[in-house]
Amino acid sequence: HSEVNHMASEQELLRRIERVKAEITKLGDLRPGKVSVQYNTCGTPNCRCKADPPQRHGPYYQLNYTRGGRSRTETVHREHLAQVEAQIRNYHKLRALLERWTDAAIELDR
Repeated sequence: HSEVNHMASEQELLRRIERVKAEITKLGDLRPGKVSVQYNTCGTPNCRCKADPPQRHGPYYQLNYTRGGRSRTETVHREHLAQVEAQIRNYHKLRALLERWTDAAIELDR
């Protein structure tokens, strides 16, 4: 009787893994990191960025991430912002899917 429940459980775990694999294949481009917004002050005297209150230049978008143990920063142009943010979301989805796959695989081996 417990063998029947174990087999059903095994089949369900295998189905879960297959669903995760299918979702992974649907992901688009991936990119790690986080986008931050920067407002800058320039070196020009009497510029609006030096007023009180300051009207700084920007927004400028930066992508920050770590690869190979090194922190990196890249400028993201406004016209690419939505695309980069979608790639970051896909990266986080992939990591979550890999966690689900790993959890199911560990349970399968018990």
